[in-house]
Amino acid sequence: MKFLQTISGHNRSILRALGRRHYAASAEDYAKRNYANNESEYNTVIGSLTAQRRHYLLRDVYDDMMLDGVKPERDTFHSLIIGAMKGIRLQDAFFYRDEMKSMGLVPDVALYNFLISTCGKCKNSDQATRILEEMKRFEVKPTGQTFICLLNAYAASGRLDRVYAIVRDMTAAGLGLNKFCYAGLIAAHKNKTPPVNDTAAKILELVEQSKGWSSVEASRDIAENVMMGISEEELYSIPTAEYIHRRGGFLNRQLTVYHVAFHAFADLRNTEATETLLEILKRDNNIPDVFILMQMMRCYLHAGDIDRGHKIFEDYMNSGKPPMIELYVTLVEGAMVGYTPKGMQLAQDTLANMAARNFFLSPKMGNDLLLAASGEKTGGYTTANMIWDLMQARRIVPSLSAVEAYYNGLKGREIPADDPRLLLVSRTFDNLRLRFGPGGRF
Repeated sequence: MKFLQTISGHNRSILRALGRRHYAASAEDYAKRNYANNESEYNTVIGSLTAQRRHYLLRDVYDDMMLDGVKPERDTFHSLIIGAMKGIRLQDAFFYRDEMKSMGLVPDVALYNFLISTCGKCKNSDQATRILEEMKRFEVKPTGQTFICLLNAYAASGRLDRVYAIVRDMTAAGLGLNKFCYAGLIAAHKNKTPPVNDTAAKILELVEQSKGWSSVEASRDIAENVMMGISEEELYSIPTAEYIHRRGGFLNRQLTVYHVAFHAFADLRNTEATETLLEILKRDNNIPDVFILMQMMRCYLHAGDIDRGHKIFEDYMNSGKPPMIELYVTLVEGAMVGYTPKGMQLAQDTLANMAARNFFLSPKMGNDLLLAASGEKTGGYTTANMIWDLMQARRIVPSLSAVEAYYNGLKGREIPADDPRLLLVSRTFDNLRLRFGPGGRF
């Protein structure tokens, strides 16, 4: 179908930079350029772009629907708002909501849940509150998922008062607290500003309390979300959301509360609390999965204990279990903290070992590492160069922010103006800036 060609950049591009349609063309030429002709085909395009994480193109698809005179129905708006949620694009989500209402379609509770989730991902708890008020005005009854979306939206902003108010409302409504509620409570304590001294103790206490968690009535909501490709972890912005489909012992979904707690301690760089939490985990006859090991590595590496973080990596690799690219990336990223000679050398050795074992960086991994490595102000810039070369070998187009940081780092060093690497990076930066620069929605 023609939409596949469009998505990959051939024929008529969705991007406005390549111009509007030309209606003077013959019907045959128009059909060749057109990538969708009805709502079903447009929905397929929207689903494909969302799966490819090209959420920035969805507004252009919507504009094309309007140009074609194709009226979007409720399912289309659901797909568009889900894409905005996954891409953390709050302005787009509210644009689709407003367009939907202008066409006489009243948002349902599932759509409001997606909007609240998007607010949480953008750390905009005030907007989440306004969404709840709008639900009341339109007499849309919130479900258990609505409460949990709100709880986690407030938690992302560290709004402990609002979080506990939601807990009281849930209790008054006869709803028990499930693992995602406890995950939100832990996140709220971690994100509270200014931080308090007893944060770690509060988190450990919540982990103990969570062992009696109950399920919130949400079976219908869960079934609908599964059909739309949304996990509960993604809806509630749980740190494990991007890993739930991994196999080989990567993630034990029964350990959600532990996952969030280990993640919190890694962010707080609290090695003592991490060790205490590990003891509690083992006392409950559980073993750390790969996600927990990643958080333990992050905690030690970001706290400056490179040897402890490296040992966790080596112990896993020598255990006979399947090697995981995420562990390599976690070690490289953590080793670069502070840009110490020892850490940068470990990062380079890990990258070389990773490549030798035929592990490849995904675009997100490559961009994150390149952005981090480009912050090195002294030294030979070897780590950043290695990451760039690995991405080039896989023909990965880097993000504008990563290229800009890398380019600025190269310019800050004594490199001839005609150096091939500098020329390539400069050309890539100019091209990306032309495509995604000021005024774009990228």
